[in-house]
Amino acid sequence: MNGSNERIEPQPVDVIAQFASNGIIRPIRIRVTDEDGQHQDFTIKSYKDLSHQGTRTMPDGVLVTDETYVYECGIEVFGQLKKIRLYFRTDSHGFDWKITI
Repeated sequence: MNGSNERIEPQPVDVIAQFASNGIIRPIRIRVTDEDGQHQDFTIKSYKDLSHQGTRTMPDGVLVTDETYVYECGIEVFGQLKKIRLYFRTDSHGFDWKITI
């Protein structure tokens, strides 16, 4: 992840997630499109739920509120563990997942 305080624009991402009856959302897999337009699928190896901690600016510059679900995740890319952050929001128009790397 970005170590500085510069703002990173979150990008839309496809996510497979488990929605439990108790309200817990667990991200399982992501699909991103690489610079060649090819889809790349990654299994989430670990995650930490950073949701519902009030309105704040995340280290990557994304402003979140209590309505934003935030997950810091680990995925394996070419044998290396890479950290990503997933953001999930719902509103009257539907829902969307975004990613910062």
